Amino acid sequence: MLNIAVMISGSGSNLQSLIDGCKDDINGDIKIVISDNKEAYGLTRARENKIKAVYEKDEKKIIEMLKNENIDLIVLAGYLKIISEEFVSEFKDKIINIHPSLIPSFCGKGYYGKIVHQKVLEYGAKITGATVHFVDEKADNGPIIIQEAVEVEDVDTVDTLQKRVLHVEHNILKKAVKLFCDEKLEIRGRRVLINE
Repeated sequence: MLNIAVMISGSGSNLQSLIDGCKDDINGDIKIVISDNKEAYGLTRARENKIKAVYEKDEKKIIEMLKNENIDLIVLAGYLKIISEEFVSEFKDKIINIHPSLIPSFCGKGYYGKIVHQKVLEYGAKITGATVHFVDEKADNGPIIIQEAVEVEDVDTVDTLQKRVLHVEHNILKKAVKLFCDEKLEIRGRRVLINE
């Protein structure tokens, strides 16, 4: 059983899908949920599931906490703060992120939440989706683990598109965490191989 930490900034719907996955078939245990937002509903979700829930903004304290909990995998699930190079090197190849577009499109600094879907619609893209990737020193740049496409419909609004992409996010994040916990991911340069 691997020890998992989930870092969030908002409602924690991706966190909920991981909580459910750990009860089901993920070979991991969520030891701690950390948020940089005191009001994040995700902290309530954690407490309701008897998971340690912490509001903390200081990155050095967060690194210390993660070490104390012997964390094997850190999942950024709607965590809006960009983490430092020090943080990344401290947990090299042990941090994954979920992003609501098909990277390398509509990603990087300033692209998060509803802004991503707004930009997709403004651009007139026909396909968007979600990406789970390893985290490196640059925003939304690390090796890609899983992507899944979502068609953009003519009648889509930011809210309807976000809802369909979120459904995909829940599925692929759960899948990626399961693969990591089962030690089936191998990073080769920019490519992530899935060893079944």
